[in-house]
Amino acid sequence: MKIRNRLIAGTAFAALFAAGAVPAMASSHREAPNITKMPKVDNTDVYAFTSYEPGRQDYVTIIANFQPGENPGDGPNYYTMDPDAIYEIHIDNVGDAVEHLTYQFKFSNALTADTGIQLNVGGKNLSIPLREIGGQSKPADGNLGEVETYTITQVSGDRRLGTRAAITPVGTSAFYKPFDNAGNKSFPGGYANYANQFIYGATIPGCATPAKVFVGSRAEYFAVNLGPVFDLVNFVPVEGDNDPVYGNGTPFPGGITQSQDNQELIGKKNVTSIAMEIPKSCLVGSGNGVIGVWSTTSLPQARLLRTAPTFNQATLTGGAYVQVSRLGMPLVNELVIGIKDKDLFNAAEPKGDAALADYVTNPTFPAILDALFRAPVRGVIGGSGSIAPTNFPRKDLVATFLTGFAGVNQLKTVTASEMLRLNTAIAPTAQASQSTFGVVGNDLAGFPNGRRPGDDVVDIVLRVAMGRLCYPIPVAGKATDLGLCAPADAPTGMAAYTDGAPSNAANIQNAFPYLNAPLRGSPRPQTQP
Repeated sequence: MKIRNRLIAGTAFAALFAAGAVPAMASSHREAPNITKMPKVDNTDVYAFTSYEPGRQDYVTIIANFQPGENPGDGPNYYTMDPDAIYEIHIDNVGDAVEHLTYQFKFSNALTADTGIQLNVGGKNLSIPLREIGGQSKPADGNLGEVETYTITQVSGDRRLGTRAAITPVGTSAFYKPFDNAGNKSFPGGYANYANQFIYGATIPGCATPAKVFVGSRAEYFAVNLGPVFDLVNFVPVEGDNDPVYGNGTPFPGGITQSQDNQELIGKKNVTSIAMEIPKSCLVGSGNGVIGVWSTTSLPQARLLRTAPTFNQATLTGGAYVQVSRLGMPLVNELVIGIKDKDLFNAAEPKGDAALADYVTNPTFPAILDALFRAPVRGVIGGSGSIAPTNFPRKDLVATFLTGFAGVNQLKTVTASEMLRLNTAIAPTAQASQSTFGVVGNDLAGFPNGRRPGDDVVDIVLRVAMGRLCYPIPVAGKATDLGLCAPADAPTGMAAYTDGAPSNAANIQNAFPYLNAPLRGSPRPQTQP
């Protein structure tokens, strides 16, 4: 198809999208019906990348985020983790779609003296209704009445039956989770200085070099124009300006333009992060240097509400742990998996993904676009047949989500399964040089070779779903045909699909744990009496 015809097709799409009858296409972090009932164990994002902090290129950073849409001012209890749950990061370093290393986090919340902070009021000692009574400056500060700690266990082999060994903090007796950012008055020394004290060195059994660990509230950095997307896409989702990052050289009339005003999470919400920085040599095993990464949460099978709950026992639990949330590649459960199978996907392990593979090989989202817009678009560009990619099975999506790309991020053994795949031998790209579009943007250190916080995965996945990989992509500056499909298979594969919510790695810190300190609950200093 001629370039001119592709642009006409894009203009036709712009006019049609403006009518507003397009399905949702972005992550809400509430990806399956059942997990909406359990936000404390809702896994929102997973990042895995070779550390690009200067001098740390021999490490891999893994971040698993939980508890979607945290409002900075949600006191008095804020966002503790679920002590009944186990939170896990899994590593496949062979390629057989099973975990060979698991890092298991278990949390505990304890009240000071089993009561929290108490005050004597009229001769009676009573617990105060708040978690704190004064400013915080260090872990387990005396002004904090509820302290949250956690343990980390490395499991080698099967996550439940494998060999278990404790990961221990360096220079302290326990791992502490910082109190959330209630506001300026609660942290007179500044929240960033307070939270940095909770970045721990960690001794991993069998690993000669210490790791780093941080668990705590962070500012959300998932770029998405969320509300309008679920309002039947109340915008034109093609680049409407000649943006040097998001455009394709020719703007689409009426298309959305990149703006921070389109952010629904960045600058507005927080999230709870479990972050680890681990030496590469301790992750890769005897494989080829590529690792598969995913995160899960599990709860006891039986959970009964107590009729007379206490702080330590609001419920009675028992039975085996049951997986309730799973996340590796972004947007899979939102954009790919059908609604009837979303809870099943959250409960499944990668080794069982063949049962759901049809959603990748024969995706429904492009088919919906085709059903809505084939006739009018073909009326503009001519011809007949689908305007969505027609290469079935979709080998381009199989490579993206299930196998990795040969020579880039395929494990030694190739087993189709959903997980992030990271080639630890590919050098990190310095923060200032990172492409928002990762591999498609000529940056092999970015998504889908792992995922960095600055990678705009919404736009990348949109473009890949509509056939971008059927056209040559730049690899080391050279246009390269991946051989997965042909341009004729994807009539609108070169359209600059976007939700208009930009991402930029320069906006987050260039050091572990990378995501910025959380937004504060009290947004401005208050005048003191």
